[in-house]
Amino acid sequence: MEEKTVVRNYFNETGFDRWRRIYGDEAVNRIQYSIRVGHQRTIDRVLEWLGDVQGRTICDAGCGMGSLSIPLAQRGAIVYGTDISEKMVSEARRRAQKSLPKDTTLKFDVVELELVNGQYEVVVCLDVLIHYPLPQVEKMLAHLSSLSTKSLILTYAPKTVLFALLKRIGQFFPGANKTTRAYQHRSVDIEAILERLGWKIARRAAIDDKFYFARLVMAER
Repeated sequence: MEEKTVVRNYFNETGFDRWRRIYGDEAVNRIQYSIRVGHQRTIDRVLEWLGDVQGRTICDAGCGMGSLSIPLAQRGAIVYGTDISEKMVSEARRRAQKSLPKDTTLKFDVVELELVNGQYEVVVCLDVLIHYPLPQVEKMLAHLSSLSTKSLILTYAPKTVLFALLKRIGQFFPGANKTTRAYQHRSVDIEAILERLGWKIARRAAIDDKFYFARLVMAER
């Protein structure tokens, strides 16, 4: 089955409730809590890197439930959040309506990453590339690159022995239907793609928390 179909089905079906709990504030198990903490650390670091976003145009590609889109809008950014999952976008809209004034410049759409259009000062893609093999990642980054005029921020799962072991355990312990396909990528490969696309790496960060492993990169023109 095509990777995009797998991801769409997962986040519209079995994965939706799991990730709604993780990205919420209800009680979760220790693995899910570690993922929650790691994800929030990633969000906080991106907000720190971007600084004053008042009036800036930002595309949050793979916005999920709005974990980044909503705080960006709260800080005055003009935000366009997209996701492949209709259920995730519906939840993002619900959370935005609950926490933001009606005149906030935030829009959500259900759109495949490669079909997102427009021009934005900043394009962000968090916790998405983990679901795709490197050839598809390269195509995705090429498209995201065409949307950004200044900065591109992304995360990917680093290729480490520990991460591979934890993913293997996860496939047996919670059950295969509760996990997604996880592709690890070497930093040298991701950064080489960005450099070929005309980007220069401005910042890097490792965000690790027991069961959450991510490499965060900011590239600039």
